[in-house]
Amino acid sequence: MTARIPRELLFGNPEKASPKISPDGRHWAYLAPDEGVLNIWAGPEGGPAKPLTADRGRGIRQFLWAEDQRSLLYVQDKDGDENWHLYQTELAGGATRDLTPVPGAQAQIVATEPRFPDELLVALNDRDPRAHDVYRVSLKDGSRRLEATNPGDIIGWLADLDFKIGAAKAIRPDGGSILRLRQGEGWRDFLSCGPDDQIGAHGFAPDRKNIYIESSLDRDTAALLEMSLDGKSVKTLAEDEDSDLAGALVHPRDYHVEAAAFEADRVRWQVLDPSLAADFKAFESLDGDVTIVSRDDADAVWYLLVNRPDRSPSFWRWDREARKAKFLFAARPKLDGYDLAPMTPVSFAARDGLKVRAYLTVPVGRPARGLPLVVLVHGGPWVRDRWGFQPEAQWLADLGFACLQVNYRGSTGFGKRFLHAGDREWGAKMQDDLTDAVKWAVASGAADPKRVAIYGGSYGGYAALAGAAFTPGLYRCAVDVVGPSNLITLIRSIPPYWEPMKRVFDLRVGDVDKEPEFLQSRSPLFHADRIEIPLLIAQGANDPRVKVAESEQIVSVLRAKGKPVEYLLFPDEGHGFAKPANRLKFYAAAEEFLSRHLAS
Repeated sequence: MTARIPRELLFGNPEKASPKISPDGRHWAYLAPDEGVLNIWAGPEGGPAKPLTADRGRGIRQFLWAEDQRSLLYVQDKDGDENWHLYQTELAGGATRDLTPVPGAQAQIVATEPRFPDELLVALNDRDPRAHDVYRVSLKDGSRRLEATNPGDIIGWLADLDFKIGAAKAIRPDGGSILRLRQGEGWRDFLSCGPDDQIGAHGFAPDRKNIYIESSLDRDTAALLEMSLDGKSVKTLAEDEDSDLAGALVHPRDYHVEAAAFEADRVRWQVLDPSLAADFKAFESLDGDVTIVSRDDADAVWYLLVNRPDRSPSFWRWDREARKAKFLFAARPKLDGYDLAPMTPVSFAARDGLKVRAYLTVPVGRPARGLPLVVLVHGGPWVRDRWGFQPEAQWLADLGFACLQVNYRGSTGFGKRFLHAGDREWGAKMQDDLTDAVKWAVASGAADPKRVAIYGGSYGGYAALAGAAFTPGLYRCAVDVVGPSNLITLIRSIPPYWEPMKRVFDLRVGDVDKEPEFLQSRSPLFHADRIEIPLLIAQGANDPRVKVAESEQIVSVLRAKGKPVEYLLFPDEGHGFAKPANRLKFYAAAEEFLSRHLAS
């Protein structure tokens, strides 16, 4: 089909998403709209489902089955403030209660365990907004008791095989990390690294003598290791020279590690448990990158996500005994009536020789020659772009634009040298990588140098502002979504529970207390007089990460100088736009803006 893709099909709610099988395998649940809002639907496994929850706000985006087999759990905030509350909804009847009814606090699910079906471990920063303690919460009556107190530097918790807090990850004063193991009523340091390395824990081994560790110590890319609890032995289970460990598949009940994922251009699995080898081999016939998203206690049924760029994400039921896949549903099945664009992994050498990976999406049926180009910059910045279905890339290609998604230095997943090549390089070498990506696209013939835009959210929004301010003449227009304009006010207004990470910001961005002039030099706000191109800026009023002032201060300065800027403020959104009506309003404005300024 050659007709334009309606924006509603790309940016409205999915028809269904996130299927999860109940622990006993008798029921399933998934997200689907009810009265236009994403809610949990549940029913007999594989059969008809009905709405279980009745959210009428931003919609539910994260949920899981409780181990009691009688209820489901989900988190929800208020208008994007990220003060997540944890709710329990009964499978029979849909009665719902707030398990963490503490105003202003943020709940995080730590663990569930089938041997303790009526309990769960929850982290909550009710005592101190800067630190999440762990509570044992009863699913019978909602009561909770303190399980572990955060001394102030812990950013993550891990349950042991007895469903007690057995390990924690903390941030050192120098910005490095420490893994601690529980020892009696106290803790002992188990593994430590400086700020240039990455460590983490994926679970305790079934023998109770070892722990599965992610580590970049003595190597560039993070590997999956098995370490003895006494620290005397280390075994490398999986590693890849091109990419960091992207995930570990752990058996849901006996907790041995089964496979490890790595991702340079696309996801690749290393199977560690031979009993899964035939399953993963059979996944190749599903024609996409495969992720296991849910499995029952008996490990007889898996739900799979099959993801590729030119098709709606689809979910499948995998019968382990028969090793056969049965289609469950596509998230956006109406897209099947349209031709979607392929996404091609590409790479280029930055000006200092560093290899930079990216993804190029071009309009269907058109050669990659002389196209208007949109550089779509991911947020974070300490995350990465991935191969697969990307609504914005499809939208841009459908408008006739090439879309280039760049994993600039500072992106995660490509080893510690690549990550830390971005330290203190906001607006500098990180921005140079985006400039060099444009030059590569022009030199390859794909892009028209006179019709290039930069667009992104969060850090990507910062990069859009920086592109306008620091590289005049390169871009024709820029779109900034919830992007910081002033690195000083950004860092000084971080959420309180990010306080343990403050030293990481000092090292990777700049020290706001010791070098404000440096941060000012990298802040687009202070270089607004150099901005000549049109800007579209969009912001959520309740954003706890990038406060509304980050957008409003640069809008005010630009308007005072008579610069062309359009501004959209969404009063019921936070760090991004969750409500479909708001998303559609934004993308309609962005489409008109880009089409107007990238016209030939």
